[in-house]
Amino acid sequence: MTAQADLQRFVAEAVADISQAQDLDQLKIARLAHAGDKSPIAGQSRLLGSLPADQKASMGKIIGEARATVALAIETKTQELETLRDAKVLSTEVVDVSLPVQRGHKGGLHPLTILKNEINDFFIAQGYSVAEGPELESEWLNFDALNIAPDHPARTMQDTFFIEPRDAHLVLRTHTSPVQIRTMLENKPPIYVICPGRTFRADELDATHTPVFHQVEGLVVDKGITMAHLKGTLDLFAQKMFGDQAITRLRPSFFPFTEPSAEVDVFFNGRWIEWGGCGMVNPKVLQACGVDTETYSGFAFGM
Repeated sequence: MTAQADLQRFVAEAVADISQAQDLDQLKIARLAHAGDKSPIAGQSRLLGSLPADQKASMGKIIGEARATVALAIETKTQELETLRDAKVLSTEVVDVSLPVQRGHKGGLHPLTILKNEINDFFIAQGYSVAEGPELESEWLNFDALNIAPDHPARTMQDTFFIEPRDAHLVLRTHTSPVQIRTMLENKPPIYVICPGRTFRADELDATHTPVFHQVEGLVVDKGITMAHLKGTLDLFAQKMFGDQAITRLRPSFFPFTEPSAEVDVFFNGRWIEWGGCGMVNPKVLQACGVDTETYSGFAFGM
C-alpha cells in the first residue's frame, strides 16, 4: 500500500473517530490520537526527509491536506459539543428572575464627615471658600509666619512632631493655621476662608486630649474688619451648630498670631462650654504675608 493510500486511510479513521466523540473529553482523546505528535499523520511527516527530492513536494502537499481535513473535523465537532454543553447548562441551571434580591446595606458617612460638611455648607452660604493644605508643613509656615517665637513652648518636641532629619525643618502641622498663611500668600484681599483638617500634637491620650484631632479655622481679611464682625460671625456659627438659643461670650486670652485675642465659649444645656480661640489677626502675621496693614485688617478663629 502506498503512502498516499495510507494517509487517506488515516484521515478516514480520524474523521470517523472524531465524529463519534460524545463530549469534549472524548474529543480531546481523539485529537491527541489523530492530530498529536504521535499520530499516524505526524509519522508520515517525519518520513518526508527520507523521500527522493522529486517526491517531497507532492507528498508534502498531500500531508498538508490531510492535516487540514482532520483539523476541520476537530473544529466542527468542538463547536457542536460546546453548543450541546451550553444548552445543557442553560436547561439545568435556570435563574428565577422573579425571586427577590437581598439588598446590600447602604453605607453611611462618618460623624466627623457629617459635621465637616455642615460647617462647610454654613460658611459657603456666608460667602466663604474652603481651603485645605498638606499635613506635613514647614516650620516657617507652622510657626514663624504666625509670629510664634523660636523659644515658644509649642515648638518643643514635647508638643510638636518633628520630622527627621531635623535640618529639613518639617513638622506635622499642629493647627490648620498654615493653610491661612498659604491663602494670604497666594491671594490678595478680600479673603474669606475656612480651613478644616487633621492636626497633630504630642499629647498623651486621655478624655480631653489626643495626638491626632480635627480643627476648623476661619480667616477674614478685608477693609474695616473689627471685633464686632468676629463676634457676629461666631454668634451665627454657634446658632447653626447649637441651636437658635445659643449664646457666646469672649474671654481675654493670648495667642501670638492674634491681637487682641480671646477664648470663645458657648452656653449650651445650662453650662458654658469652651469652644475655641479667636482674635484680630496680628499685623505681624499680615505683614509676613505681604498684606498692607494700613489698608486691611482681619479676624481669625479656630475650633
